[in-house]
Formats: sequence, structure tokens, C-alpha cells
Amino acid sequence: MVRELYEVRLPDAEDGPLPLTVDEERRYRELLFRELGNEISERGWVRYPAHTPQERRRLVEVAGWLGEYWGQRVFVEAEDVTRLRLCLAGYETAPGVLPQVTPGPTPRRP
Repeated sequence: MVRELYEVRLPDAEDGPLPLTVDEERRYRELLFRELGNEISERGWVRYPAHTPQERRRLVEVAGWLGEYWGQRVFVEAEDVTRLRLCLAGYETAPGVLPQVTPGPTPRRP
């Protein structure tokens, strides 16, 4: 099937998402602190999406806050272009090695 696209245009910079207000940014960082902190305290690490430099800076800052709060360093590793991994010492991945995804059960054929 062939589809024709009419009036297709590249988005302007103005069409992008609006930056967060100071209050929204503060509340979002506090939310990340609580949620990511809970996940890290339970299993030692967490992965979180970070598509823009601003999102990556935000996660690095939250990792610093968590480290100060707990009194131990929280490491930040880039897993790929779109996500970061925050972890405690002992849960880091080996340099140059991406974490392996464990496949689910193989479906049985009838």
C-alpha cells in the first residue's frame, strides 16, 4: 500500500517540548531522588532513560545527591545513547561491556 503524505514539514525549534519551570524542575528532581533511590537501595542499581544532555545532567546531579545522602558514591554509567545506569560500588559493569539482557522463557511449539 502506498501512502502519500501531504503538507509534511520539519518541526521548528519552537514546536519542541517547553523547558520545565524552576518549580517543576525541583519537583521532578525530588521525585527522581525518591524513586531511583528506592530502586537502588533495593537492588543496588537502576537504569533510567536519558535522551537529552539536560536529562543526563539531571541524573548525574541526582546521583550526587544520593551519594551525599547515603555517604557512599553512586556511579553513573552510560549503557547506550538513550539510557544511564546508576549503581552502588560492586554493581558496576566491566569497562566496555554492555549488560546482558536475560531472555525470557522460550515459547514451546505445539
